Amino acid sequence: MAIKLPIYMDNHATTPVDPRVVDAMLPYFTEKFGNAASRNHAFGWAGEEAVENARAQIAQLIGATPKEIVFTSGATESDNLAIKGVAEMYREKGNHIITQVTEHKAVLDTCKRLEKEGYEVTYLPVEKDGRINLDDLRRAITPKTILISIMYANNEIGVIQPVAEIGKIAKEKGVFFHSDAVQAVGKVPVDVQKDGIDLLSISAHKLYGPKGVGALYVRRKNPRVQLTAMVDGGGHERGMRSGTLNVPGIVGFGKACELCRLEMVEETKKLSALRDRLREAIMSKLDETFINGTMEHHLPHNINISFAYVEGESLLMGINDVAVSSGSACTSATLEPSYVLKALGVGEDLAHTSIRFGIGRFNTEEEVDYVANRVVETVNRLRELSPLYEMAKEGTDVSKMNWKTA
Repeated sequence: MAIKLPIYMDNHATTPVDPRVVDAMLPYFTEKFGNAASRNHAFGWAGEEAVENARAQIAQLIGATPKEIVFTSGATESDNLAIKGVAEMYREKGNHIITQVTEHKAVLDTCKRLEKEGYEVTYLPVEKDGRINLDDLRRAITPKTILISIMYANNEIGVIQPVAEIGKIAKEKGVFFHSDAVQAVGKVPVDVQKDGIDLLSISAHKLYGPKGVGALYVRRKNPRVQLTAMVDGGGHERGMRSGTLNVPGIVGFGKACELCRLEMVEETKKLSALRDRLREAIMSKLDETFINGTMEHHLPHNINISFAYVEGESLLMGINDVAVSSGSACTSATLEPSYVLKALGVGEDLAHTSIRFGIGRFNTEEEVDYVANRVVETVNRLRELSPLYEMAKEGTDVSKMNWKTA
């Protein structure tokens, strides 16, 4: 089978839209173009019906009810609405929020903004495996704590947090629990009831839907969560998010969720097998390679590997016919080592050598084999140029070398 280059393996950053999703969206650009808020004619009714159908499809994937789904422009907006919305609504109850150091910037920067407004935020550390310590969480909760925001699965290392346990602790303490589940929904079973989640952020383009549309699950009972709106206007989405709904995008979002729900079990098997094939093909042929984060609690399509004695950017340039990442898409413009890897205790030198592989629905075994071969070939070539690698192979502990400058 001929391989088409370049090969895409950066499915954490975004995913290609599934052709079946495109087919579902197309009529809503031209034939059924009505505004879903226009309730006095057939064009608006058709748009509203499509939106409500999608709302039900999304809710079914995560164990929610349709009325608990609020549409947004994407997960960044969902994170902002969840955290700021709770913070403002429950300000009289308390001003303390708990999150973790390896969260996505959409959560971390939102919390930083709230700190400037007088809120207190606790940033929990993570263990070497990438997961928080539940005892740290319990100790961090105070009478002023109103929200815990912990992501379901990390966008760089694919580690899944002990979400159900966090939900149970939050419930016991009467604290709302928000989870950025962008990387998990559609990849692993997510159930907001079983997991005890009160607010959950989702984005369509991470699960083979279109860009520019997302959702926030907002629990309606046991307990009911109320939010202060961040966007004011016509009172759309039950007053929580005003603005004309992106009907074609929402239709595509719903279809993408339906496909994930129906095909997740088989797709997970396929992605796990491809990931393990990639890992074996690379790590069996290269020494001094290290997996970042536990593989015991892990997304099926992710693997993050550090290649000692190879600079990550050089490796990316060397395999320029393969789309992978040296960090999250939101921080790939910086040359700073990944803050996620640093939080795991990975040294700066090794953190600079990490590559995130994100395998997707449309990848094949042939592509995995090609990528593995290109990585092995490029790492070996770069190490041949590295005096440090040669010295390490001769038994020198390069970490203890004293470098002198003239």
